[in-house]
Amino acid sequence: MSEQEAASPAPRKRGQVALRKPAPSSITEDAFQSPQLSLFQNFLANTPAQREQLSNTIALWDSIPRYSISRNLQNRLRNEHGTLDLLKLNFRHNKQDYLATITPARIEVKEGPEKGKTVDFYPSASEELIEDALRKMAADQQQQQGFFDKKGYVSGIAFSLYQLREELAARGHTRSYREIQLSLEILHKTHIDVKADAGRDEHIAGSTYFPAMQAVRRKDIDADPNARWVVQFHHLVTRSIDQVTYRQFNYHQLMGHRSQLSRWIHKQLVMKFTFAAIGQTFKMMFSTIQRDSALLSGYKETRQAVVAVVESLEELKTSGLLMDAVKGNEIRGARNKLEDVEFILTPSHDFVREVKAANKRRQLAGAADPLVVT
Repeated sequence: MSEQEAASPAPRKRGQVALRKPAPSSITEDAFQSPQLSLFQNFLANTPAQREQLSNTIALWDSIPRYSISRNLQNRLRNEHGTLDLLKLNFRHNKQDYLATITPARIEVKEGPEKGKTVDFYPSASEELIEDALRKMAADQQQQQGFFDKKGYVSGIAFSLYQLREELAARGHTRSYREIQLSLEILHKTHIDVKADAGRDEHIAGSTYFPAMQAVRRKDIDADPNARWVVQFHHLVTRSIDQVTYRQFNYHQLMGHRSQLSRWIHKQLVMKFTFAAIGQTFKMMFSTIQRDSALLSGYKETRQAVVAVVESLEELKTSGLLMDAVKGNEIRGARNKLEDVEFILTPSHDFVREVKAANKRRQLAGAADPLVVT
């Protein structure tokens, strides 16, 4: 038997749950087949190949700039003891201002020059790819690995590291098992608190990115190659599944973008440009991208950050998401200093078709919130 065969899940009949270790006590077998989860997994597409490329964006959760500090920047921010400060990020969603406070994960390094030391981590681009891949896998109705438990109000996925590694590799993001395990640990240990500036209770959510995680030890894998990890998604993901506030989008195309900023803009267009049509344009301000992505803080000058945005928009044109992206009006302040730029985006025919399909799917599912997001 090959290593790949040993790590691959055994075939199972529809409805059979492939958990070889007990799931968290609050998760029942019915949670893997819940009607609400089926809505999350049922995409509107013309062919199985198109359906395989789709996943879901998650309303408020995907508007939080929660992966904005790169590993390189973290290395510069840590003090001599390896610790990082609380990270506070302001952003806007649906015309409401929010504050996200991120408490970094404290992890004992397993290898490398800092082996044995305790180091703080903020989740960054690698963790974002891991979460997106797991959400995609949870949305695969054939595999039936995702779960949603209405009574316990939790959602998540049961999976093997091999499956996750293969999913990432298939989308052009190869990771070692050690790197994947580190990312999962960071996601499980990083706490994020989200609240509206007004402080209204319904806009407050606080927990780790993955509130619960059941890992599989090496000896468990040796005893049973089909042993599964289990992670619970953040409460805001669970709430979105429950209230049908997610939108389908071209996940395969998004994962093909080289730039993290390109992926961020892609998701923003999915969530906001819900009125896309042939000949219709979408205006996006540089200041909005700067504030809500938190990915441009490393640039010393505004013009350098603007160039980074232009490059990301060019990537979105090359990938077929946009037909055109025009740099419009520039806003200048004292001494002609560049302060803001307006970008005018024209959707591709493919993106228009995808938006119309997403709108139709939401209508059929009885979405809880309006289609048009500003």
